[in-house]
Amino acid sequence: MLLSEGQMSEYKGAALMIDAFPKVRALLADRGYDADWFRAALAERGIAACIPSKNNRKVPIPHDTALYRQRHKVENMFGRLKDWRRIHTRYDRCAHTFMSAICIAATVIFWLPQ
Repeated sequence: MLLSEGQMSEYKGAALMIDAFPKVRALLADRGYDADWFRAALAERGIAACIPSKNNRKVPIPHDTALYRQRHKVENMFGRLKDWRRIHTRYDRCAHTFMSAICIAATVIFWLPQ
């Protein structure tokens, strides 16, 4: 897990974590991760990239639209976490305190009966 500053580009953060990726068949990501070097690094590890092409790409790269529709589940999870004001505005200065707040929120949201 990598907690980066808010100004960091998405695929630059992924570049820091690419060696720690688990063995998976496909990676679902949004347009922010559309870079040739990132796709090549995924292909090197045998991971199929399900990333829509950016609008400014001259030759669009096709992706599996049926698989990409499943990404909304991840977006919904982040939306539910951001309902917690402490997480949405990031009151905590220390990364370990912020991660603890995320763990508490995830526990309350997903594992305790509602």
